[in-house]
Amino acid sequence: MFFYEIHEGDEQTGTAVLLGHERRFDPGEFFRLVKEARALVLESYEEDTLSEAIANELQRRHGFIHVTDDLLVAAVNVDERDEDTYLVTQGDEERTIFLQRDENGHREDDEERPS
Repeated sequence: MFFYEIHEGDEQTGTAVLLGHERRFDPGEFFRLVKEARALVLESYEEDTLSEAIANELQRRHGFIHVTDDLLVAAVNVDERDEDTYLVTQGDEERTIFLQRDENGHREDDEERPS
């Protein structure tokens, strides 16, 4: 799997989307595909950002995978302090934060927090 990124705006306030594809595209070819998708969606996209609209168009036309939060299965926050290292899982309508697990990965004193 190869990954590609599309940025919109400056680094401070801009957005970026991540795409995956089984094929490795030459950077110039990927640029051409992005420009083509941009031209197709520029006047009529419904997504929150242009970069998301382009990513969705690349997914529809060229088989890219637009990596979005709904594809996220789990996230782990790490810290030098053990109590600040925890697992977050994503459900259909809520996120669950597991504050502690035993060595075998079983739940201990887990806390659920809807997001």
